[in-house]
Amino acid sequence: MKALVTGASRGIGLAVSEALAREGYDLYLTCDRTFDVLKDISENLMKTYAVSVTPVETDMSKEDEVEALFAGIDSLDLLINNAGISYIGLLQDMTLNEWRRIINVNLDSAFLTSRAALNLMIPNRSGRIINISSIWGERGASMEVAYSASKGGLNAFTKALAKEVAPTGIQVNAIACGVIDTEMNRCFSTEELASIIEEIPADRLGLPSEVAALAVSLASAPSYLTGQVITIDGGFA
Repeated sequence: MKALVTGASRGIGLAVSEALAREGYDLYLTCDRTFDVLKDISENLMKTYAVSVTPVETDMSKEDEVEALFAGIDSLDLLINNAGISYIGLLQDMTLNEWRRIINVNLDSAFLTSRAALNLMIPNRSGRIINISSIWGERGASMEVAYSASKGGLNAFTKALAKEVAPTGIQVNAIACGVIDTEMNRCFSTEELASIIEEIPADRLGLPSEVAALAVSLASAPSYLTGQVITIDGGFA
């Protein structure tokens, strides 16, 4: 089995990569700015789990770089679209370039990778695509308008693509994450995080490993499960 995980050098992407390696998947892993870290991760996964791991430095929002990535992939069973960035601030203070960067990385990347992956999956009438989304794609978050818009678009993308490719036996689902303990959320102060945790019934942040466990479960879920946005948020939403 072969899987591609984007944004794999830290946080959820790293946890998903390790969980898939544990399951015996050969991996293609990407990142944009921390390639030395990704190379070390890849070596450790190969030594620990005896699987093949290929790290690739790729800006997932750029068509030519995604095409170059897929030129080295001859077959694919699972695509995890995890690459993503955030922006916290008032909408009126955001530049058009900042807006476009959020949309490009968080949404365009899913289009580019899914289009390329389907060319490998459809001939085999088999494959799974899992998009890592956010509860803010459903609820919206103040000070994170662009991020919320990108994840809302990713949810709609998931549902529409699932309908389109269901006749070929390919499943497309998304995981809508709540507040997970990753670097992306370390922009908040201790006081701000404490305030957020007070609103979460589970009384804590989620763990990347918990998202990874759900991704592994979806990767082996019944074929009739498709077009779903599955929430993991400790009861927050």
